[in-house]
Amino acid sequence: MTPSDLRSAGYRDAGAEESARAGRTWWDENAAEYQLEHGADLAGRLIWGPEKLDEADAGLLGPVEGRHVLEVGAGSADSSTWLRGQGARAVATDISAGMLRGAGGDATQKAATTATPRLVCDARVLPFADASFDVVFTAYGALPFVADPERVHAEVARVLRPGGRWVFSVTHPLRWAFADDGGEGGLTARRPYFDRTPYVETDERGTVSYSEHHRTVGDRVRELAAAGFRLVDLVEPEWPADLERTWGSWSPLRGRLIPGTAIFVSTLDRRQPPNS
Repeated sequence: MTPSDLRSAGYRDAGAEESARAGRTWWDENAAEYQLEHGADLAGRLIWGPEKLDEADAGLLGPVEGRHVLEVGAGSADSSTWLRGQGARAVATDISAGMLRGAGGDATQKAATTATPRLVCDARVLPFADASFDVVFTAYGALPFVADPERVHAEVARVLRPGGRWVFSVTHPLRWAFADDGGEGGLTARRPYFDRTPYVETDERGTVSYSEHHRTVGDRVRELAAAGFRLVDLVEPEWPADLERTWGSWSPLRGRLIPGTAIFVSTLDRRQPPNS
């Protein structure tokens, strides 16, 4: 695709601050719709992506009982609520107040979610003291929507204790080469994998209203290393044979051929980045 093709398809540059503003506004405005569509799937559990890999089975966060856990990009805080049920001292944060107000599931689950400590903040500027947490995680939150993910990694490193764990899931970078289509159209590579131009939507005034940013697998590994993390696992969940439900462009057709989610599991090896 040529640069003009990318622009017409919604690919253009978006700066760090305009991406942050867009993320806050878009998720506030779409929180109710998102909760209506996905709330039942998310309630009462921690799943890492549309393949529905469940933390109860995967154990990517390690032992959580009695540990201080921070969730960034928490959405409706269902994951943090589940962790609190496992004995963790979990706190949920999100840039969108609208998302944090949401709660899925039945009345009991909604009450539990409401009781989970929640805080509106930008993941790039976490309002916590140094070395406050044992584990930080996000499932499809924060990182895809920021233009400067290195700031998120640096903040996570700051609030983690030495040896702490940082786990995050994102759309698998390979997907960015393919059309955002759960059908046959999504099986053909149409964009260069190495083109990091973000996907951007604008309003009638030309203001960025939504942005999503692409990084390659190598980019993510280098971001972690620069912030002082050691990658201990890269999980690419396979599409379950019995999962027939489509979630956006994640579908059985595509899921059985190409990965849809990448989960990076890392630990903090030092208090300062190697280049500081």
